Amino acid sequence: MKSERRGWIAALTGTLIIAGTGAIAAPPVWTEPQSQAGGGDVLRAEAAHLALTVPGAPGPIPARSTRVTYTSSTTHDAPTTVVGTYLEPTLPWPGPGPRPLVAYAGGMQGQSPECAPSAMLSQVVRYQPPADAVFEYDIIAIYQLLSRGMAVVMTDYHDFGVPGIHSFMNRKTQGYAVLDSARAVLRLPGSGLDPASPVILYGYSQGGMASAAAAELHPGYAPELNVRGAYVGGPPVGLQDYLARNEGRPGVAPAIAWILNGIAEDYPETRPVFEAELNDTGKAIMRDSIGKCGGGLSNTFVQPPNTSQWTISGEPLSVVIDRSPELKRAFDEQRLGGSAPSVPVRIYSARNDEGATYPAVRDMAARWCGGGAAVQMDADPTLPAMSGFLGTHNLAFFPSLATSQQWVTDRLADVPAPVNCGALP
Repeated sequence: MKSERRGWIAALTGTLIIAGTGAIAAPPVWTEPQSQAGGGDVLRAEAAHLALTVPGAPGPIPARSTRVTYTSSTTHDAPTTVVGTYLEPTLPWPGPGPRPLVAYAGGMQGQSPECAPSAMLSQVVRYQPPADAVFEYDIIAIYQLLSRGMAVVMTDYHDFGVPGIHSFMNRKTQGYAVLDSARAVLRLPGSGLDPASPVILYGYSQGGMASAAAAELHPGYAPELNVRGAYVGGPPVGLQDYLARNEGRPGVAPAIAWILNGIAEDYPETRPVFEAELNDTGKAIMRDSIGKCGGGLSNTFVQPPNTSQWTISGEPLSVVIDRSPELKRAFDEQRLGGSAPSVPVRIYSARNDEGATYPAVRDMAARWCGGGAAVQMDADPTLPAMSGFLGTHNLAFFPSLATSQQWVTDRLADVPAPVNCGALP
C-alpha cells in the first residue's frame, strides 16, 4: 500500500504442536501496524496445521506454524491483502547473529485456494477428482531450511478470501508478496525474530521467478529489509517466451490459461482483446481452469496443446500477443532482468530445462551482471532432456537443492559471495 494504514487491528497469534493433533493458541494480542510505504501490516494471525512428516525425513516437521494475512500491493501499486504461513523452528539457530528468516517463494499449482503454496503444506499431496493429483515438493526444501534453524515464511501471492483471480506468475505482484511476507513476520508479535533479522529470498520455478522479482524490487520497495541474498532456481524469465516455448507441449494448457487469466485480471484493457481473439475453445479453457489445481492427469489438462487451436485467426498466442499493443505491453512488464538486484544472487538453471529455458535465464544473469549485481550462475548439464508430465524442469528442483542451502548459510555467515559474471557459463 502506498497510503498509510492507521488504527488498531486485532492479530490472533498461535502455535501448533506438530506431533499432536490439536492447536494450542495464545491469547489474542492487539497490535498497531507499523505503517510504511508498501505493505506488510499484519491483519490476522492464527494457528495453522502442517502435514506431520516429510517423505524420507525422520520425525515431524521441526516447526510451529502460524497462518498470516497481511497487506501488500498489486501490480499497479494499489493496496491488497495476501495470505502466507510462518514456520518458527523448534531448533535453535547455530549461526551468528539473530535467527534469519527465509522468505520462501513456492510454486502455485493452480488458480484455487486448495492448491495455494501454504495450503499445500497441510496436505503434501492433494487429489482432485476425477484423476488429478499435485505434490508439494517445496516442503522438502523448507524442511531442510528449518532443520538448519532458519525461520521460513511462505506466501500464497494472493488472499483467496477476497474477490479476484490469482495473478499467476505476475512479476510485481509476486515480488511484492514475497517482500511483504518478510515484513509481516518481522512485525508479528511473538515471532521469535529480531526486527533486524537477516532475510533470504528463496524459490524455484514460479518461486524462482518470484524470488528474482523480489530481488529486483527490493531496493525501491522494501529497502529497510536486511536482505542478505537471493536464491533463484529455474525461473521463467518472460511469460511470452514461456508460451512460445511450450507451444504444442502436452499438459501445459491449464498453466497457459492461468497466465492469461492473471493478465486479464491485472490488466483490464486486455479483456476485450482476449474476447476478440479467442475462439470458443480458448475461452472455455480459460474459464474452466479457474478454481482448478493440476498435476497433469485430469481432463483439465487434456486440452489442445497448440494455442493456434485457441484463436479465431489460427495463430499461436505468442503471435497474437506480438501484434496486440495491449497484450504486448502487459506481457513485457512480466519480464525479468530489467533492473539489477542490490544483494548477492545465486542462479540455478538446467541446460536442458524445457520450461524455464537456459538461454533466457543466462540472458537475465548477464543483464544483472551488467547492472553491477554480484551473480553466481550455475548451469547444470547433468540432467537429460525430458518432456511430458515429469520433465527436466521438475526433476531439476532436486539437484538445485544440493548447493543452494550451503550458499544461503554462507551469506548469513558473511562469507564473500562467489561471482562468475566475468565468465558466465
